[in-house]
Amino acid sequence: MNVAAPEPFIDERKSLACVHCGLCLSSCPTYLETGNENDSPRGRIYLMRAFQSGRAPLSDDAVRHIDLCLGCRACEVACPSGVQYGELLESTRAHIEKHYRRSVFQKFLRRVAIEKVFPFPGRMKFALLAAKLIRAARAQFLLPQFASDALALLPADPREGRLPELAAGKAPGKGRVGFIRGCVMNVLFGDTNEASVRLLNEAGCDVVTPPAQTCCGALYAHGGNLDEARACARRNIAAFEKHKLDAIIINAAGCGSTLKEYGHLLHDDPAWSERAHAFGAKVKDLTEFLASEQFKVEGSKFKVQSSTPSVVTYHDACHLCHAQRITKQPRDLVKAVAGGGFVELPESEVCCGSAGSYNLTEPEMAERLQLRKVENILRRCAHIVVTTNPGCILQIRAGLKKAGAERIEVLHIADLLVRSQSDSK
Repeated sequence: MNVAAPEPFIDERKSLACVHCGLCLSSCPTYLETGNENDSPRGRIYLMRAFQSGRAPLSDDAVRHIDLCLGCRACEVACPSGVQYGELLESTRAHIEKHYRRSVFQKFLRRVAIEKVFPFPGRMKFALLAAKLIRAARAQFLLPQFASDALALLPADPREGRLPELAAGKAPGKGRVGFIRGCVMNVLFGDTNEASVRLLNEAGCDVVTPPAQTCCGALYAHGGNLDEARACARRNIAAFEKHKLDAIIINAAGCGSTLKEYGHLLHDDPAWSERAHAFGAKVKDLTEFLASEQFKVEGSKFKVQSSTPSVVTYHDACHLCHAQRITKQPRDLVKAVAGGGFVELPESEVCCGSAGSYNLTEPEMAERLQLRKVENILRRCAHIVVTTNPGCILQIRAGLKKAGAERIEVLHIADLLVRSQSDSK
């Protein structure tokens, strides 16, 4: 048991906004799975306040309930009192990381395997090379289950994106936007990044991809390392504010919510606060931006190499639908492509279990949520699942493969839109 001296780490007024009404329970993925009140938003807020007041120590059991939270922020949408749960969670996790003694394995996993690899493209490429060698040698059986499961998440043929610093729009004068290439996104889904820039160019925008940009800081913020998240924010603000941009576009939902909240991350820093708010105000999800530009999909039908009509469904990435409250724009774009073949996915807004690095730190719960998502996809007899976040794509693809349903495609919305244009020509 690790007992931490009481110290203020959450805003007590914000925690008291929770009136314990319970309307969040049915939206919380972990509570849906366990039925344990401590695994619900209001139960976790009670624990947070108990930690701060000194009424509860940072015991293994108590910290476990906080660790088990996905940070999906579905509770924020359901909450009638407007509780800022995401902010409370990040502050609590920062407190835990400073005062709670984790096992050697967990410390290595969180602080080395995740924080020292994922945010750095060069290290990611080296890790991918090692993964390819292990696969080629068919040596997965020699690895512990954790490592084997992590390998199963990786795409079969990842390709790094090659983005120019400036890509000119097809209709000059319609705007100049910045593009966040991301860390995992550009290394594992380079084709998707290139497709995103192509779509922006076709919407008439010049696209600037500053080489000096870095990790958005989401992995650090969600893992309780707020100091490093703030450092990432400062570096990105400095990289992008050199350019006169109408908007800053991101195609990864988890990154987008953090980028939009730079003002919150740096609100206590007088030298950066105003600049952070200005940066965050310019950030737009790709679907949000294309919809606002009245982007038109050239093809009215989605063509597949099959005599069977294609059934297309859409999975809501948590940090797009909950943190950013964007649900209509991506659906409108998918429906424009799929037409009558679009079907709604049951529990579309329930997390798939990816949640950044959650499927690595909490594999058991992640697998339960993955299975829940896959069962809903199979129930709808979908041929194609569309989403807006790299983690969701990897998690759902791996789940479908486990279920023997590899025939079902999982696509980023940018790839779907570009494919529909190619097929229509």
